[in-house]
Amino acid sequence: MKSGIFRMLFTGLSIAAIGFTLSACGEEKPPAPPPPPPPEYADKHMPDGYWGNPDILEEGKAIFTGAQNIDVNCASCHGKDGKPVKAGARDFRKGEFMKLFSDSQWFWRISEGVTGTKMKAWKSKLSEDEIWKVIVFEANFGLPGQKYDPATKAWVPIN
Repeated sequence: MKSGIFRMLFTGLSIAAIGFTLSACGEEKPPAPPPPPPPEYADKHMPDGYWGNPDILEEGKAIFTGAQNIDVNCASCHGKDGKPVKAGARDFRKGEFMKLFSDSQWFWRISEGVTGTKMKAWKSKLSEDEIWKVIVFEANFGLPGQKYDPATKAWVPIN
């Protein structure tokens, strides 16, 4: 009698656990909008001529992969193709997430790091110009052919 009750209890708990696991495997929730950048970063925008510039893209790649500066290697966490290789690193291939950020927000996050994550501040290792070049390269993963337009506050085709 006890083994029958135990078997029923075990079966019921097993079914509940499987159901809970399957319900957690549903669609990913849309990402939450990021906080606005602080005032000192709010008016920083990509320099003219950087979006879609193949030379800037190549320089950004060299910085991102650590080829230009051995102290900076974004690819060690975010992957050479924007696919994270370390847990918690942002997936730059997800355009729907990338679009939530303005260029000034990306600049702020790279400069100051991201509180509560392993993303550290890079402003001591990278110049402002180098940070913009990295942003051009990162945006190319999830938003190819697009640029951030401060006037419309949206990502738009480069032209």
